[in-house]
Amino acid sequence: MAKRTHDVAGFTLVLDKIVMISGLFEAKNNEGWAFNVRLVSGARVAVKKPDRNAAVLERELLIKALNSYDP
Repeated sequence: MAKRTHDVAGFTLVLDKIVMISGLFEAKNNEGWAFNVRLVSGARVAVKKPDRNAAVLERELLIKALNSYDP
């Protein structure tokens, strides 16, 4: 049985509440790299990492968790 949650950037996300993950983009004000996670409620979680490789890895791990989730 797959986990129902995934920890990312200090947040624990419930996988079946995620409706969208944005592409990776450079954050404003030299804050590194970021992507957004949109939830069913309409809330948005902004995930920021200081370097591109860390942001790519974090995003790919979240997508892998979503792909392996079977409700």
